[in-house]
Amino acid sequence: MAYKKYGHVKRGKREDLGNIYFRSGWEANWARYLDFLKKHGEIAKWEYEPDTFEFHAIKRGTRFYTPDFKITNNDGSVVYHEVKGHMSQQGKTKLKRMAKYYPEVEIIIIGPQDYRRIEKQIGPVIKNWE
Repeated sequence: MAYKKYGHVKRGKREDLGNIYFRSGWEANWARYLDFLKKHGEIAKWEYEPDTFEFHAIKRGTRFYTPDFKITNNDGSVVYHEVKGHMSQQGKTKLKRMAKYYPEVEIIIIGPQDYRRIEKQIGPVIKNWE
C-alpha cells in the first residue's frame, strides 16, 4: 500500500483511485463508493476536495473550508459530502460558517452511522475496500 498509517487513520495515495491522496481510509472508501454509484449511473461524477470556500468576513480563526467530495448529480445539481468519523470543534465551526455565508451550498455529513451502513451494504462488493 502507498499510504502511511497514523494511529487508526490511513493517509496516503490509493493506486486504485488514480493515486489521489486521501486523509483517511474512510475517505478512500467513500471515493470507492462514489465510483460504484457513478458506474451504476446514480451520479454523473465526483471530485475530491476541488473547492475551497473562504469566509471573507472572518479575520481570525477558521477562515476557509474545503469539503471532502463534490458530487455532480445526473441532473447537473451539485452536493458536497463531508466524511466525519468524529466532529471536532473546528469542524463544527466550519459547517456553521458555511451555513451562514454559503446557505445555497448543500453539504451532507457522512457520519459513523451512515458510513457503517454503506460499508455493510456495499463494502463487500467493492474491490479494495479497506
